[in-house]
Amino acid sequence: MHYFVFQRIKMNQTKKLLIIGFVWPEPNSSAAGGRMMQLISIFKENGFEITFASPALDSDFMIDLTEFGVEKKSIELNSSSFDDFIIELNPDVVLFDRFMIEEQFGWRVTENCPQAIRLLDTEDLHCLRTARQKAFKENRTFELNDLLSEEVAKREIASILRCDLSLMISEFEMEVLNNVFKIDSEILFYLPFLVEEIKEEDFLKLPTFEDREHFVFIGNFLHEPNWNTVQYLKEAIWPLIKKQFPEAVLEVYGAYPSQKVLQLHQPKDGFFIVGRAVDANEVVKKARVVLAPIRFGAGLKGKLLEAMQCGTPSVTTSIGSEAMHANLPWNGFIENDIAKFAKQAVLLYGEENIWKQSQKNGVAIINECYQKNKYSNKLIDIVSLLLIDSENHRLHNFMGSLLQHHTLKSTKYMAKWIEAKNKKD
Repeated sequence: MHYFVFQRIKMNQTKKLLIIGFVWPEPNSSAAGGRMMQLISIFKENGFEITFASPALDSDFMIDLTEFGVEKKSIELNSSSFDDFIIELNPDVVLFDRFMIEEQFGWRVTENCPQAIRLLDTEDLHCLRTARQKAFKENRTFELNDLLSEEVAKREIASILRCDLSLMISEFEMEVLNNVFKIDSEILFYLPFLVEEIKEEDFLKLPTFEDREHFVFIGNFLHEPNWNTVQYLKEAIWPLIKKQFPEAVLEVYGAYPSQKVLQLHQPKDGFFIVGRAVDANEVVKKARVVLAPIRFGAGLKGKLLEAMQCGTPSVTTSIGSEAMHANLPWNGFIENDIAKFAKQAVLLYGEENIWKQSQKNGVAIINECYQKNKYSNKLIDIVSLLLIDSENHRLHNFMGSLLQHHTLKSTKYMAKWIEAKNKKD
């Protein structure tokens, strides 16, 4: 304990954090954007100077990072201009936003700032999501061993091994990495979504059962599992709900709806495609029940955590609830069977006592599983230790060192070839 206190005192010296983002954060568009802002908040509160760099184009809905005291920097893929940038910045810690970004920029960080601590925020385990999606489309049962033949798994696991520490959002995915890929727990850190505690006075301010109406689904449509979920609702589940409850209305919200999403809009069936929510929190607070029959995916589901925060019970699947509630009762119902899913949705919508108990379950899950103070200090402690003893940490991550050695060469020369080709063109 005294050792950790000493390390945090040492952190009073200003440290530089470079975050390399896959996209610019859009916390109102996706759970990934909210997750990134949570990470920024943790490091900012602990005295880090933060620069956020990304090769992505600006978007209309990106957050203004300067309002949070974060410097914004546009960078290029396959360009030595990044080398000049990072040498001048000389960060103490580099956080890669998803493994694809580590693939692109990791070797440049290693070559130009070898002492910088390399963190990877996986968001979710992409190979797990991809393998599940493939099994679903091939109409077969997903098996964990499917991951071993997944091409993206080779890339993702290599990225995890090359980094000093990977931030994992799901305990189930931690187990997958330990048991299927034999990844050492020393290079993994469990960091779920982090939110504030719901106190009794906050709970009493939430809209009541009587004040709410309609079912709701909300999710970014650039994310394939969300589009599939809305299709599933429209074609299979919603007709069963309407048969039992003819007055039922479902409002579907989400950023970036495509034309095929908009075509599902059928007011006569009580199925409304609304599009982007100006304030997702307000939308969910006004709804009585969230529906999320998710059939494939990975990570934690931000929409279901948001439902709990808003006091809105939900009906979801085992994939939807995976790793989200420890051993606590769910915030509603978990059901994979179509007919039972529809029946439970109608029951939850109409039975006030069941609804209220489900709401309380959600509050208990948040206060037990997602408390910011429970995890943020631990993260800063381990980063502090890495800053002081990275050499020893890396010495014991032999597979990471091996991959770093070979990948540095292969990725480096591929990037330089692309850069030379771009200049020639």
